[in-house]
Amino acid sequence: MSYQEVYAEAQRDPEGFWMGAAEAIDWDRAPSKALFADNAPLYEWFADGMVNTCWNAVDRHVEAGHGDRIAIIHDSPVTHSKHEITYAELQARVASLAGALRARGIEKGDRVIIYMPMVPEALEAMLACARLGAIHSVVFGGFAASELAVRIDDCTPKCIIAASCGLEPGRVVHYKPLLDGAIEQAKHSPEFCVIFQREQEVARLEEGRDFDWHGFQYGVEDAECVPVEGNHPAYILYTSGTTGAPKGVIRHTAGHLVALNWSMRNLYDMNPGEVFWAASDVGWVVGHSYICYAPLVFGCTTLVFEGKPVGTPDAGTFWRVIQDHGVKALFTAPTAFRAIKRDDPQGALVGDYDLSSLETLFLAGERADPDTIEWAQDKLRVPVIDHWWQTETGWCIAGNPMGIEPLPVKLGSPTVPMPGYDVRILDEGGHEVPRGELGAIAIKLPLPPGCLPNLWNAEARYRKSYLEHFPGYYETGDAGYRDEDGYLFIMARTDDVINVAGHRLSTGGMEEVLASHPDVAECAVIGVADPLKGQMPMGFLCLNSGVERSEADVVADCVRLVRERIGPVAAFKLACVVSRLPKTRSGKILRATMVKIADGEDFKLPATIDDPAILDEIAEALKGLGYPR
Repeated sequence: MSYQEVYAEAQRDPEGFWMGAAEAIDWDRAPSKALFADNAPLYEWFADGMVNTCWNAVDRHVEAGHGDRIAIIHDSPVTHSKHEITYAELQARVASLAGALRARGIEKGDRVIIYMPMVPEALEAMLACARLGAIHSVVFGGFAASELAVRIDDCTPKCIIAASCGLEPGRVVHYKPLLDGAIEQAKHSPEFCVIFQREQEVARLEEGRDFDWHGFQYGVEDAECVPVEGNHPAYILYTSGTTGAPKGVIRHTAGHLVALNWSMRNLYDMNPGEVFWAASDVGWVVGHSYICYAPLVFGCTTLVFEGKPVGTPDAGTFWRVIQDHGVKALFTAPTAFRAIKRDDPQGALVGDYDLSSLETLFLAGERADPDTIEWAQDKLRVPVIDHWWQTETGWCIAGNPMGIEPLPVKLGSPTVPMPGYDVRILDEGGHEVPRGELGAIAIKLPLPPGCLPNLWNAEARYRKSYLEHFPGYYETGDAGYRDEDGYLFIMARTDDVINVAGHRLSTGGMEEVLASHPDVAECAVIGVADPLKGQMPMGFLCLNSGVERSEADVVADCVRLVRERIGPVAAFKLACVVSRLPKTRSGKILRATMVKIADGEDFKLPATIDDPAILDEIAEALKGLGYPR
């Protein structure tokens, strides 16, 4: 079947389509139907089925005779180590940890916070919770104590599973003092903690509260899988904005399994036994969906990588990992490739490795500018597929369905909506706009399986954040347009569409032009307040290594480029060169924070910021441009 036929079938008969997809999952009790709409607009999928995520991710592969297949590869250039775990070994390890948790009173519905680096034990902790029907909440390892405390109070975990430390190039991140500080600050106290001691730092354990990972499991009976209802929360994942309390996105068990399993074959073109590498972190949604759950449920080998795209040891690390482990598909953020391109603009290191196993590169997490895509296509000689989704959706909204029918790539577009996503472009009044016109991107309800059904203990906030602005739709918060072929273009967050003298302009479109300059490694455009025009665009440029021209010349070039390609209407005159852009640890540029600095407003330091010191450089650069006024 073609993509158009598959998409049309899902639109015409969602019940039949998703019940068909559900047949690929092992059920303890099959659901009576797919969609439960009794409480619309709060929809649920497969709600009356009984199922277990850990069984589907681990045990069923062992039962089917694939116990010797590699489930997890751990590659850590930081510790110079590699390690493989088979499905049979993973089953034994997860059943043991789950048994120890059960012996300490963890059962279905209990919450467990997981605070760990990129080690296989992080996945084992997630799967052990799933085995018992406990609801895990993974918090990015090394998050500040105050942020961890907020999450402890919100989900009230009975247990916290943590590591003694995380490892960054050249430094040890001390997790245990952060954990102790968070427990001290929080109103809620966990009953106990389990600490995975790493040899790089052995943490002090609180007697009576803290247990060593291995000793905790000694002599305990293994736990079997506990079936849960289809609408039982599998996990809570907090999205942290720059203001207010983080939102606890929940994921219902059955829809999560069905959607992720479907995506591995149809979107990513994977087969069981092949190696899939999502170069992300378990603390982010990509880590949940495509490091842990989707590859294992589908029977692939997943790669857990503890390193960086550059600096561990150089810009060839990704190529080395692909070569060493026979990676078929790589999924990472465009920012990773911009970092590689900046350090190795000519891609000289690519030739040092055998990349014959790699068939596809998938990019997500932020807008993929055409220049980065073209660079990757040129150096890797494989399809480079931009696709778009959110923490809230849990899997791809728009992408190129490589396992159904690879579609022609259009630079700057994540291609087309996936089955189940009815994507519309709306004006402020909620009316659809013509093809080619910029508007708010919304998805007609119901969302497909795998997307958030609600927020943890915050239904009113869920409705206000996502459902009220455009009744009958889920508001994505992104702006973009559809072209005449139905391809979707994501241009900016809705907040990043700026109004220059009455003209609505996309900062993403300007960034695309700036990124095309041969000396620019990456860039960001923000809208700053202007008394005459309302807002003015301002560009921040990071240059490739080895650029010999003056910064002033590059800035002048960039101003001219935007004027040529977008026109004088953009009023693009303000730009400066900086060494780095402020980002979250997942690679998203903190544009909203930059706007607040430029406009002289107070702001809360984002909890996810990678390096707060870079904000000082941004402030200095803004001063040089006369901001704040």
